[in-house]
Amino acid sequence: MARTSVGILRGGTSSEYELSLKTGAAMLAALPEERYDARDIFIDKRGYWHLRGMPTDSSRALSQVDVVLNALHGGVGEDGTVQRILERAGVPYAGARAQAAALSLNKIRAREVLQQAGIRMPHAVSFNLGNALTTGEMSHLVFSQFGPPYIVKPAQEGGSHGIKMAMTLLELPDALGDVLDAFGVVLVEQYIRGQEVSVGLIEDFRGDELYVLPPAHVEIPDDADFVEFAHHQGGGLRHNVPSNFTQAEKQAIADLARAAHRALGLSHFSRADMILTPRTVYLLEVNAIPGLYPGASFPPMLESVGSSVPEFLRHAIKLAMR
Repeated sequence: MARTSVGILRGGTSSEYELSLKTGAAMLAALPEERYDARDIFIDKRGYWHLRGMPTDSSRALSQVDVVLNALHGGVGEDGTVQRILERAGVPYAGARAQAAALSLNKIRAREVLQQAGIRMPHAVSFNLGNALTTGEMSHLVFSQFGPPYIVKPAQEGGSHGIKMAMTLLELPDALGDVLDAFGVVLVEQYIRGQEVSVGLIEDFRGDELYVLPPAHVEIPDDADFVEFAHHQGGGLRHNVPSNFTQAEKQAIADLARAAHRALGLSHFSRADMILTPRTVYLLEVNAIPGLYPGASFPPMLESVGSSVPEFLRHAIKLAMR
């Protein structure tokens, strides 16, 4: 039987470069050689493409594959750029289409769509460098809508990159200034105290149109108040699956994951981050490309239902090619 040629896109220009390399490596290792010809398509930090270690252009790299698995976390991998390149090349690929990927990566635009769909999220206010306000005036505008603590984050970064916390109103102007200077756009979010949750979703899996994996209770280090970029990079998170959430809580988490996936128009799979409080569950954000690197939440969620990364990738390839 002829092997399917699978291009694995990894690397990229975003802050999640190292995580992308690891997810791509996990994909390459998970595809059995007797069934798949896995091709390592590396994009360096400057955006140049390489196939099996040799410089090339995107059209030449993609002309040699039957289907693509995208391991490019953030940046061009999730803002619609790579998806449009793949569509122009006529290569099937797993994951969100260009518009939905870009929407899910943009925290401000995604919030608007999700809240219009009736999905509960923390209160938030956004600013950009074009606003004719000082960071002090921005801070008082935020304070007029909700009180501290505050989570201050870039609008289009993943993996918790660039996030700061302001415990008081006095700390907020500096945090706003730091994020605005670095990224140009900032989202100030109400800090919700509760249990961190990660939950994966797979389309048309095990007879379910939108199959929701058992949610993971994410344990962060004792000295941290929220999930930080270093936790992803250094494997500082523990994902407890199965969790100790009640059946009612698990159902609420699953319902929220499905609603968010539909509202953003995502395809094939997604992973959502949430906060569970004693009263309800809040959606934080949705990721179009789940991490498969060591320490990520998706692999243990798969294992908890007797599945695996190899089975998930086989299924993703089928979804892409059908």
